[in-house]
Amino acid sequence: MHGNANGLLLSGNHAVAHGVRLARPDVIPVYPITPQTPILEKITELQAEGQIAAELLTPESEHSAMSACISASLTGARVFTATSSQGLLLMHELLHYASGARASIVMCNVNRTPAAPWGFWPDQLDSLAQRDTGWIQLYSETPQESLDSVIQAFRVAETARIPVMISHDAFYVSHAVEPVDVPSQSLVDEFLPAFRSDIRLDTEIGRSFGAPNDQANWNRSRRELDASMQTVNDLVIDAGRDWGALTGRSYGPLEFYRTEDAEVVIVTMGSMCGTVRDAVDEMRDKGVAVGMLKVRLFRPLPVAALREALAGVPCALVLDRNYSPGTGGVLHQELKSALYGLAGAPRLHGLLTGVGGVNVAPGRIEQLVSEFSGKEPVVGPVWVE
Repeated sequence: MHGNANGLLLSGNHAVAHGVRLARPDVIPVYPITPQTPILEKITELQAEGQIAAELLTPESEHSAMSACISASLTGARVFTATSSQGLLLMHELLHYASGARASIVMCNVNRTPAAPWGFWPDQLDSLAQRDTGWIQLYSETPQESLDSVIQAFRVAETARIPVMISHDAFYVSHAVEPVDVPSQSLVDEFLPAFRSDIRLDTEIGRSFGAPNDQANWNRSRRELDASMQTVNDLVIDAGRDWGALTGRSYGPLEFYRTEDAEVVIVTMGSMCGTVRDAVDEMRDKGVAVGMLKVRLFRPLPVAALREALAGVPCALVLDRNYSPGTGGVLHQELKSALYGLAGAPRLHGLLTGVGGVNVAPGRIEQLVSEFSGKEPVVGPVWVE
């Protein structure tokens, strides 16, 4: 391990704020929304103490906040923002604009139920509904991972020239307090050098953004975005490996837990992974050959790695904390597509678990493995609460 670090008790939201502090952004436009607000509050506090030198903007809405992010990013600034649920949905129009303009923004989204009905509970539909906007999407399990992911995300975004959204679950991560290792500024500066963008408004370069385009040039812009998206998986691997060399905490697009000889693999994202780990340990103690595959990088989906990970596995259970009306769980749908035509593909069960923040205990996960591992999958949604 390299550099001095401080161990602090932090919520996931405060861990994000410390990650932002260490990344040294230039501009931070943020609008408060439950349960993201503590991110903005802590950033404001750190700025008042002189620990963050960024220009902090508090516009009148999330739509305006993302407008400010795009404008700032296109001047060459390093930019951070945060939001949740209805705020992210209000940004939707501009999320397309940000990726199309190749703005290297990093945003933390706190996964929360979208209205109606009104609620404040963990559910991933708000961010999963943005999967076609051209943003890289990472899902975090713990406050520590959220802090580490913010710093890594700036490196990925600024290399690929694609904005990054990091999502962690409301309350289970955003407000839960855990020991967090906060690395030193010198360590982060070594990992994340100052940003110098070649995509910026500059009279010496002569660029413009947002002008009308003909069909061929719009098509070319999509091809260029796709080519950059193709590099993201390796960028995430490289950033996670280099961060691990500095801190002892390595990351990748996927994470495997006790999957080596697993007859059943549970696939999920976010805070649910922590519960699944406990369930896997309990089942392993009883001789059940089960493991977990954690999807950290959702966009771009690491298709090749998923196919390699699940080839030859007899059965996989996808636990989705989201519901896409008319199709079912989003991760389940994505995995069905990724595994299409794979020889030795598992029987893939899509289970709607924890939708709307409903608690799913380790014992319930053990019951699901027992109930579904011997069954043939069905096409439609399966509600299991």
